[in-house]
Amino acid sequence: MTQARTQGSEEVFASTNDAEIPAEIVREAQDLARGTEVLPEGYMALARRIYSAKRAGRKLRVKFGVDPTSMDLHLGHAVILNKLKAFQQCGHQVVLIIGGFTAQVGDPSGRSTTRPQLTAQQVEENAQTYLNQVGIILDTANMEIVNNSDWLAPLNLADLLKLASQVTANQLLAKEAFGDRLDKQQPVHFHELFYPLLQAYDSIAIKADIEFGGTDQRFNLLMGRELQPSYGQESQLAIVCPLLEGTDGEKKMSKSFNNYIALKDEPTEMFGKCMRIPDHLILKYFELATRLAGEEIGKIKIHLESGANPKEVKERLGRQIVTQYHGAEAAEKAVNQWNQVHSQKQAPDEMPSYVVKEPTALFRLVVDSGLASGSGEAKRLIQEGGVRLDNDQIKNPNQIVELEPGAAKVLQVGRRKFVRLTSG
Repeated sequence: MTQARTQGSEEVFASTNDAEIPAEIVREAQDLARGTEVLPEGYMALARRIYSAKRAGRKLRVKFGVDPTSMDLHLGHAVILNKLKAFQQCGHQVVLIIGGFTAQVGDPSGRSTTRPQLTAQQVEENAQTYLNQVGIILDTANMEIVNNSDWLAPLNLADLLKLASQVTANQLLAKEAFGDRLDKQQPVHFHELFYPLLQAYDSIAIKADIEFGGTDQRFNLLMGRELQPSYGQESQLAIVCPLLEGTDGEKKMSKSFNNYIALKDEPTEMFGKCMRIPDHLILKYFELATRLAGEEIGKIKIHLESGANPKEVKERLGRQIVTQYHGAEAAEKAVNQWNQVHSQKQAPDEMPSYVVKEPTALFRLVVDSGLASGSGEAKRLIQEGGVRLDNDQIKNPNQIVELEPGAAKVLQVGRRKFVRLTSG
Protein backbone atom coordinates (compact mmCIF):
# COMPACT_ATOMS: atom_id res chain seq x y z
CA MET A 1 0.00 0.00 0.00
CA THR A 2 1.31 3.43 -0.93
CA GLN A 3 1.60 6.07 1.74
CA ALA A 4 -1.05 8.73 2.24
CA ARG A 5 -0.36 12.32 1.29
CA THR A 6 1.43 14.33 3.90
CA GLN A 7 -0.46 16.06 6.65
CA GLY A 8 1.12 19.28 5.45
CA SER A 9 -0.68 19.12 2.11
CA GLU A 10 -3.97 18.45 3.91
CA GLU A 11 -3.45 21.49 6.11
CA VAL A 12 -2.78 23.67 3.07
CA PHE A 13 -6.03 22.45 1.53
CA ALA A 14 -8.00 22.96 4.73
CA SER A 15 -6.75 26.50 5.16
CA THR A 16 -7.56 27.61 1.61
CA ASN A 17 -9.78 30.69 1.54
CA ASP A 18 -11.80 31.24 -1.63
CA ALA A 19 -10.89 34.92 -1.63
CA GLU A 20 -7.20 33.98 -1.89
CA ILE A 21 -7.60 31.87 -5.03
CA PRO A 22 -6.25 33.70 -8.10
CA ALA A 23 -8.81 34.45 -10.82
CA GLU A 24 -6.89 32.39 -13.40
CA ILE A 25 -7.19 29.27 -11.23
CA VAL A 26 -10.93 29.84 -10.82
CA ARG A 27 -11.24 30.15 -14.60
CA GLU A 28 -9.18 26.98 -15.05
CA ALA A 29 -11.51 25.12 -12.69
CA GLN A 30 -14.59 26.47 -14.45
CA ASP A 31 -13.30 25.32 -17.84
CA LEU A 32 -12.22 21.90 -16.56
CA ALA A 33 -15.60 21.38 -14.89
CA ARG A 34 -17.66 22.57 -17.87
CA GLY A 35 -20.46 20.13 -18.68
CA THR A 36 -19.81 17.99 -15.59
CA GLU A 37 -20.94 17.78 -11.97
CA VAL A 38 -18.19 18.22 -9.35
CA LEU A 39 -18.99 16.57 -6.01
CA PRO A 40 -19.11 18.13 -3.55
CA GLU A 41 -19.59 21.90 -3.97
CA GLY A 42 -19.04 22.37 -7.68
CA TYR A 43 -16.16 24.00 -9.55
CA MET A 44 -15.02 26.09 -6.54
CA ALA A 45 -14.11 22.84 -4.76
CA LEU A 46 -11.95 22.02 -7.78
CA ALA A 47 -10.41 25.50 -7.69
CA ARG A 48 -9.50 25.02 -4.03
CA ARG A 49 -7.93 21.65 -4.78
CA ILE A 50 -5.88 23.07 -7.68
CA TYR A 51 -4.74 26.04 -5.58
CA SER A 52 -3.76 23.94 -2.58
CA ALA A 53 -1.79 21.53 -4.79
CA LYS A 54 0.10 24.42 -6.40
CA ARG A 55 0.94 25.84 -2.98
CA ALA A 56 2.20 22.42 -1.89
CA GLY A 57 4.30 22.14 -5.05
CA ARG A 58 2.68 18.98 -6.38
CA LYS A 59 0.42 17.87 -9.22
CA LEU A 60 -3.17 16.80 -8.73
CA ARG A 61 -3.59 13.08 -9.22
CA VAL A 62 -6.58 12.58 -11.52
CA LYS A 63 -7.90 9.03 -11.61
CA PHE A 64 -9.89 7.23 -14.26
CA GLY A 65 -10.45 3.51 -13.99
CA VAL A 66 -11.65 1.29 -16.80
CA ASP A 67 -12.51 -2.37 -16.96
CA PRO A 68 -11.52 -3.49 -20.47
CA THR A 69 -14.67 -5.53 -21.08
CA SER A 70 -14.79 -4.64 -24.80
CA MET A 71 -12.35 -3.57 -27.48
CA ASP A 72 -14.06 -0.66 -29.27
CA LEU A 73 -14.06 2.96 -28.11
CA HIS A 74 -16.52 5.59 -29.33
CA LEU A 75 -17.38 9.25 -28.70
CA GLY A 76 -19.26 8.26 -25.55
CA HIS A 77 -15.99 6.99 -24.06
CA ALA A 78 -14.21 10.08 -25.39
CA VAL A 79 -16.30 12.39 -23.19
CA ILE A 80 -14.17 11.50 -20.17
CA LEU A 81 -10.97 11.04 -22.18
CA ASN A 82 -11.24 14.59 -23.53
CA LYS A 83 -11.70 15.89 -19.99
CA LEU A 84 -8.61 13.99 -18.90
CA LYS A 85 -6.75 15.52 -21.85
CA ALA A 86 -7.72 18.97 -20.59
CA PHE A 87 -6.31 18.12 -17.14
CA GLN A 88 -3.10 16.92 -18.79
CA GLN A 89 -2.77 20.19 -20.69
CA CYS A 90 -3.12 22.09 -17.42
CA GLY A 91 -0.19 20.16 -15.96
CA HIS A 92 -2.02 17.67 -13.76
CA GLN A 93 -1.12 13.98 -13.43
CA VAL A 94 -3.59 11.60 -15.06
CA VAL A 95 -3.59 8.07 -13.66
CA LEU A 96 -5.29 5.46 -15.84
CA ILE A 97 -6.22 2.31 -13.94
CA ILE A 98 -6.72 -0.81 -16.02
CA GLY A 99 -9.13 -3.02 -14.12
CA GLY A 100 -7.23 -6.24 -14.55
CA PHE A 101 -8.76 -7.51 -11.29
CA THR A 102 -12.14 -5.74 -11.22
CA ALA A 103 -12.97 -6.74 -14.82
CA GLN A 104 -12.92 -10.32 -13.58
CA VAL A 105 -15.51 -9.36 -10.94
CA GLY A 106 -17.79 -7.31 -13.20
CA ASP A 107 -19.14 -3.82 -12.49
CA PRO A 108 -22.87 -4.07 -11.65
CA SER A 109 -23.50 -0.36 -12.41
CA GLY A 110 -26.42 0.09 -14.78
CA ARG A 111 -26.92 -3.66 -15.07
CA SER A 112 -30.19 -5.53 -14.57
CA THR A 113 -28.29 -8.83 -14.51
CA THR A 114 -24.94 -10.03 -13.22
CA ARG A 115 -22.18 -8.99 -15.62
CA PRO A 116 -20.23 -11.91 -17.14
CA GLN A 117 -16.84 -12.41 -15.51
CA LEU A 118 -13.90 -12.30 -17.90
CA THR A 119 -10.78 -14.40 -17.82
CA ALA A 120 -7.39 -12.82 -17.19
CA GLN A 121 -6.43 -13.51 -20.82
CA GLN A 122 -9.56 -11.77 -22.16
CA VAL A 123 -8.84 -8.74 -19.97
CA GLU A 124 -5.23 -8.57 -21.15
CA GLU A 125 -6.19 -8.73 -24.83
CA ASN A 126 -8.90 -6.08 -24.47
CA ALA A 127 -6.64 -3.84 -22.41
CA GLN A 128 -3.96 -3.65 -25.09
CA THR A 129 -6.48 -2.68 -27.76
CA TYR A 130 -8.01 -0.16 -25.36
CA LEU A 131 -4.64 1.47 -24.66
CA ASN A 132 -3.91 1.78 -28.37
CA GLN A 133 -7.18 3.71 -28.81
CA VAL A 134 -6.73 5.83 -25.67
CA GLY A 135 -3.54 7.12 -27.25
CA ILE A 136 -5.64 8.77 -29.97
CA ILE A 137 -6.70 11.34 -27.35
CA LEU A 138 -4.37 11.17 -24.35
CA ASP A 139 -0.63 11.69 -24.09
CA THR A 140 0.12 8.19 -22.86
CA ALA A 141 3.84 8.99 -22.48
CA ASN A 142 3.02 11.47 -19.73
CA MET A 143 0.44 9.56 -17.73
CA GLU A 144 0.61 6.77 -15.21
CA ILE A 145 -0.88 3.51 -16.46
CA VAL A 146 -1.37 0.94 -13.73
CA ASN A 147 -3.25 -2.32 -13.25
CA ASN A 148 -5.34 -2.83 -10.13
CA SER A 149 -4.38 -6.49 -10.04
CA ASP A 150 -1.10 -5.27 -8.56
CA TRP A 151 -2.75 -4.25 -5.28
CA LEU A 152 -6.12 -6.03 -5.26
CA ALA A 153 -4.88 -9.55 -5.97
CA PRO A 154 -2.52 -9.61 -2.93
CA LEU A 155 -5.25 -8.58 -0.44
CA ASN A 156 -5.79 -11.23 2.24
CA LEU A 157 -8.93 -11.95 4.21
CA ALA A 158 -7.94 -9.55 7.00
CA ASP A 159 -7.49 -6.75 4.44
CA LEU A 160 -10.88 -7.47 2.91
CA LEU A 161 -12.60 -7.56 6.29
CA LYS A 162 -11.06 -4.19 7.19
CA LEU A 163 -12.29 -2.77 3.89
CA ALA A 164 -15.78 -4.21 4.31
CA SER A 165 -16.01 -2.94 7.89
CA GLN A 166 -15.99 0.67 6.66
CA VAL A 167 -19.51 0.39 5.16
CA THR A 168 -22.81 -1.26 5.97
CA ALA A 169 -24.79 -3.74 3.88
CA ASN A 170 -27.58 -1.14 3.87
CA GLN A 171 -25.30 1.36 2.11
CA LEU A 172 -24.25 -1.13 -0.54
CA LEU A 173 -27.77 -2.36 -1.21
CA ALA A 174 -28.83 1.27 -1.69
CA LYS A 175 -26.90 1.25 -4.97
CA GLU A 176 -29.48 1.77 -7.69
CA ALA A 177 -28.57 -1.32 -9.68
CA PHE A 178 -28.98 -3.51 -6.60
CA GLY A 179 -32.19 -1.84 -5.45
CA ASP A 180 -33.83 -2.25 -8.84
CA ARG A 181 -32.97 -5.93 -8.96
CA LEU A 182 -34.19 -6.59 -5.43
CA ASP A 183 -37.48 -4.82 -6.19
CA LYS A 184 -37.91 -7.12 -9.18
CA GLN A 185 -36.87 -10.15 -7.11
CA GLN A 186 -33.83 -10.67 -9.34
CA PRO A 187 -30.62 -12.08 -7.86
CA VAL A 188 -27.78 -9.93 -6.51
CA HIS A 189 -24.67 -12.06 -6.18
CA PHE A 190 -22.52 -11.50 -3.11
CA HIS A 191 -19.32 -10.81 -5.05
CA GLU A 192 -21.05 -7.86 -6.78
CA LEU A 193 -21.38 -6.08 -3.43
CA PHE A 194 -17.59 -5.88 -3.26
CA TYR A 195 -17.21 -4.03 -6.54
CA PRO A 196 -17.79 -0.48 -5.19
CA LEU A 197 -15.34 -1.25 -2.35
CA LEU A 198 -12.67 -2.47 -4.76
CA GLN A 199 -13.06 0.63 -6.94
CA ALA A 200 -12.79 2.78 -3.83
CA TYR A 201 -9.64 0.91 -2.82
CA ASP A 202 -8.13 1.85 -6.18
CA SER A 203 -8.40 5.51 -5.13
CA ILE A 204 -6.61 4.71 -1.88
CA ALA A 205 -3.87 2.78 -3.67
CA ILE A 206 -2.98 5.58 -6.07
CA LYS A 207 -3.78 8.48 -3.66
CA ALA A 208 -6.36 10.07 -5.94
CA ASP A 209 -7.28 13.73 -5.63
CA ILE A 210 -9.98 13.48 -8.28
CA GLU A 211 -11.85 10.57 -9.84
CA PHE A 212 -13.78 10.69 -13.12
CA GLY A 213 -16.78 8.60 -14.05
CA GLY A 214 -20.11 8.66 -15.86
CA THR A 215 -23.44 9.33 -14.19
CA ASP A 216 -23.86 5.57 -13.75
CA GLN A 217 -20.69 5.59 -11.61
CA ARG A 218 -21.88 8.15 -9.03
CA PHE A 219 -22.27 5.58 -6.22
CA ASN A 220 -18.82 4.09 -6.80
CA LEU A 221 -17.12 7.51 -6.99
CA LEU A 222 -18.66 8.60 -3.72
CA MET A 223 -17.61 5.33 -2.10
CA GLY A 224 -14.01 6.31 -2.78
CA ARG A 225 -14.60 9.65 -1.04
CA GLU A 226 -16.04 7.85 1.95
CA LEU A 227 -13.26 5.30 2.42
CA GLN A 228 -10.14 7.41 1.87
CA PRO A 229 -10.20 9.11 5.33
CA SER A 230 -10.16 5.64 6.96
CA TYR A 231 -6.75 5.13 5.31
CA GLY A 232 -5.34 8.53 6.28
CA GLN A 233 -6.17 10.38 3.06
CA GLU A 234 -8.35 13.38 2.32
CA SER A 235 -11.44 12.55 0.30
CA GLN A 236 -11.14 12.81 -3.46
CA LEU A 237 -13.40 15.02 -5.54
CA ALA A 238 -15.77 13.15 -7.82
CA ILE A 239 -16.29 14.56 -11.31
CA VAL A 240 -19.39 13.05 -12.88
CA CYS A 241 -19.71 13.27 -16.66
CA PRO A 242 -23.07 12.94 -18.42
CA LEU A 243 -23.66 9.99 -20.69
CA LEU A 244 -23.73 10.91 -24.37
CA GLU A 245 -26.77 9.79 -26.34
CA GLY A 246 -26.09 8.03 -29.61
CA THR A 247 -27.06 9.07 -33.12
CA ASP A 248 -30.62 7.85 -32.47
CA GLY A 249 -30.99 10.65 -29.92
CA GLU A 250 -32.50 8.38 -27.28
CA LYS A 251 -30.32 5.60 -25.89
CA LYS A 252 -26.80 6.12 -24.57
CA MET A 253 -24.12 5.66 -27.21
CA SER A 254 -23.30 1.98 -27.42
CA LYS A 255 -22.14 -0.55 -29.97
CA SER A 256 -24.97 -2.77 -28.73
CA PHE A 257 -27.53 -0.19 -29.90
CA ASN A 258 -25.71 0.48 -33.21
CA ASN A 259 -25.91 4.22 -32.53
CA TYR A 260 -22.23 4.87 -31.97
CA ILE A 261 -19.50 6.93 -33.64
CA ALA A 262 -16.29 4.96 -33.24
CA LEU A 263 -12.96 6.71 -32.69
CA LYS A 264 -11.53 4.64 -35.53
CA ASP A 265 -14.36 5.26 -38.01
CA GLU A 266 -13.13 6.44 -41.41
CA PRO A 267 -13.49 10.24 -41.90
CA THR A 268 -16.43 10.04 -44.30
CA GLU A 269 -18.23 7.51 -42.09
CA MET A 270 -17.58 9.62 -38.98
CA PHE A 271 -18.84 12.81 -40.63
CA GLY A 272 -21.92 11.08 -42.02
CA LYS A 273 -22.85 9.76 -38.58
CA CYS A 274 -22.43 13.26 -37.09
CA MET A 275 -24.90 14.60 -39.66
CA ARG A 276 -27.47 12.06 -38.41
CA ILE A 277 -27.44 13.48 -34.87
CA PRO A 278 -30.86 14.95 -33.91
CA ASP A 279 -30.92 18.75 -33.81
CA HIS A 280 -31.65 18.88 -30.09
CA LEU A 281 -28.31 17.20 -29.34
CA ILE A 282 -26.08 19.50 -31.42
CA LEU A 283 -25.02 21.69 -28.51
CA LYS A 284 -24.51 18.72 -26.18
CA TYR A 285 -22.18 17.13 -28.73
CA PHE A 286 -20.21 20.37 -29.00
CA GLU A 287 -19.89 20.44 -25.20
CA LEU A 288 -19.02 16.78 -24.65
CA ALA A 289 -17.48 15.49 -27.88
CA THR A 290 -15.31 18.41 -28.99
CA ARG A 291 -12.33 20.21 -27.49
CA LEU A 292 -13.60 23.71 -28.25
CA ALA A 293 -13.26 26.29 -25.48
CA GLY A 294 -16.29 27.26 -23.45
CA GLU A 295 -16.40 30.75 -24.98
CA GLU A 296 -16.54 29.33 -28.50
CA ILE A 297 -19.33 26.92 -27.56
CA GLY A 298 -21.19 29.84 -26.00
CA LYS A 299 -21.09 31.64 -29.36
CA ILE A 300 -22.42 28.53 -31.10
CA LYS A 301 -25.29 28.38 -28.60
CA ILE A 302 -26.22 32.01 -29.28
CA HIS A 303 -25.98 31.34 -33.02
CA LEU A 304 -28.40 28.40 -32.75
CA GLU A 305 -30.81 30.32 -30.55
CA SER A 306 -30.83 33.20 -33.03
CA GLY A 307 -32.31 30.93 -35.70
CA ALA A 308 -29.27 29.47 -37.45
CA ASN A 309 -29.85 26.53 -39.80
CA PRO A 310 -29.19 23.41 -37.65
CA LYS A 311 -27.80 21.59 -40.68
CA GLU A 312 -25.04 24.19 -41.10
CA VAL A 313 -24.16 24.04 -37.40
CA LYS A 314 -24.18 20.25 -37.53
CA GLU A 315 -21.78 20.39 -40.46
CA ARG A 316 -19.43 22.48 -38.33
CA LEU A 317 -19.78 19.89 -35.56
CA GLY A 318 -18.94 17.03 -37.90
CA ARG A 319 -15.99 18.94 -39.33
CA GLN A 320 -14.67 19.62 -35.81
CA ILE A 321 -14.98 15.99 -34.67
CA VAL A 322 -13.35 14.57 -37.81
CA THR A 323 -10.54 17.13 -37.50
CA GLN A 324 -9.87 15.99 -33.93
CA TYR A 325 -9.36 12.38 -34.95
CA HIS A 326 -8.17 12.56 -38.56
CA GLY A 327 -6.92 16.10 -39.22
CA ALA A 328 -8.25 19.15 -41.09
CA GLU A 329 -7.47 17.83 -44.57
CA ALA A 330 -9.45 14.62 -44.00
CA ALA A 331 -12.31 16.63 -42.52
CA GLU A 332 -12.51 18.91 -45.56
CA LYS A 333 -12.53 15.90 -47.87
CA ALA A 334 -15.26 14.21 -45.81
CA VAL A 335 -17.44 17.35 -45.95
CA ASN A 336 -17.03 17.65 -49.72
CA GLN A 337 -17.81 13.99 -50.27
CA TRP A 338 -20.90 14.14 -48.06
CA ASN A 339 -22.20 17.18 -49.94
CA GLN A 340 -21.49 15.47 -53.24
CA VAL A 341 -23.50 12.42 -52.26
CA HIS A 342 -26.35 14.10 -50.36
CA SER A 343 -26.75 17.55 -51.87
CA GLN A 344 -25.71 16.87 -55.45
CA LYS A 345 -26.95 13.24 -55.44
CA GLN A 346 -23.66 12.04 -56.92
CA ALA A 347 -21.57 9.02 -56.02
CA PRO A 348 -18.28 9.84 -54.26
CA ASP A 349 -15.10 9.96 -56.30
CA GLU A 350 -13.39 7.39 -54.10
CA MET A 351 -14.95 4.14 -52.94
CA PRO A 352 -13.95 0.51 -52.37
CA SER A 353 -13.86 -1.83 -55.37
CA TYR A 354 -15.13 -5.36 -55.77
CA VAL A 355 -14.39 -7.65 -58.72
CA VAL A 356 -17.38 -9.51 -60.23
CA LYS A 357 -15.81 -12.63 -61.71
CA GLU A 358 -19.02 -14.25 -62.94
CA PRO A 359 -22.78 -13.54 -63.18
CA THR A 360 -23.96 -13.19 -59.58
CA ALA A 361 -27.25 -12.56 -57.78
CA LEU A 362 -27.56 -9.00 -56.50
CA PHE A 363 -28.06 -10.01 -52.87
CA ARG A 364 -24.86 -12.06 -52.99
CA LEU A 365 -22.90 -9.06 -54.34
CA VAL A 366 -24.24 -6.88 -51.53
CA VAL A 367 -22.96 -9.39 -48.97
CA ASP A 368 -19.64 -10.26 -50.62
CA SER A 369 -18.73 -6.60 -51.20
CA GLY A 370 -19.21 -5.87 -47.49
CA LEU A 371 -22.36 -3.74 -47.76
CA ALA A 372 -24.43 -6.14 -45.63
CA SER A 373 -23.55 -8.62 -42.90
CA GLY A 374 -25.54 -11.53 -44.27
CA SER A 375 -27.94 -12.79 -46.93
CA GLY A 376 -31.04 -12.05 -44.85
CA GLU A 377 -30.07 -8.42 -44.31
CA ALA A 378 -29.10 -8.00 -47.99
CA LYS A 379 -32.43 -9.35 -49.25
CA ARG A 380 -34.38 -7.15 -46.82
CA LEU A 381 -32.45 -4.03 -47.92
CA ILE A 382 -33.10 -4.80 -51.58
CA GLN A 383 -36.81 -5.55 -51.10
CA GLU A 384 -37.25 -2.32 -49.11
CA GLY A 385 -35.76 -0.27 -51.95
CA GLY A 386 -32.49 0.53 -50.23
CA VAL A 387 -30.18 -0.78 -52.98
CA ARG A 388 -29.28 0.89 -56.27
CA LEU A 389 -27.13 -0.20 -59.18
CA ASP A 390 -25.83 2.74 -61.22
CA ASN A 391 -28.53 4.81 -59.45
CA ASP A 392 -31.34 2.47 -60.57
CA GLN A 393 -33.37 1.10 -57.68
CA ILE A 394 -33.64 -2.69 -57.80
CA LYS A 395 -36.05 -4.65 -55.60
CA ASN A 396 -35.37 -8.18 -56.83
CA PRO A 397 -32.68 -9.78 -54.61
CA ASN A 398 -32.09 -12.52 -57.19
CA GLN A 399 -31.50 -10.25 -60.17
CA ILE A 400 -28.32 -11.38 -61.90
CA VAL A 401 -25.54 -8.83 -62.28
CA GLU A 402 -23.06 -9.44 -65.09
CA LEU A 403 -20.30 -7.10 -66.25
CA GLU A 404 -18.75 -6.97 -69.70
CA PRO A 405 -14.90 -6.95 -69.79
CA GLY A 406 -13.63 -3.52 -68.77
CA ALA A 407 -17.05 -2.36 -67.55
CA ALA A 408 -17.86 -0.98 -64.08
CA LYS A 409 -21.02 -0.19 -62.10
CA VAL A 410 -21.67 1.56 -58.78
CA LEU A 411 -23.49 -0.49 -56.15
CA GLN A 412 -25.13 1.67 -53.47
CA VAL A 413 -26.78 0.68 -50.19
CA GLY A 414 -28.64 3.43 -48.33
CA ARG A 415 -27.30 6.95 -48.69
CA ARG A 416 -23.71 6.50 -47.65
CA LYS A 417 -22.41 3.07 -48.68
CA PHE A 418 -20.90 2.65 -52.13
CA VAL A 419 -18.82 -0.01 -53.88
CA ARG A 420 -17.49 0.13 -57.42
CA LEU A 421 -18.10 -3.19 -59.18
CA THR A 422 -15.52 -4.06 -61.82
CA SER A 423 -14.96 -6.96 -64.19
CA GLY A 424 -11.37 -7.38 -63.06
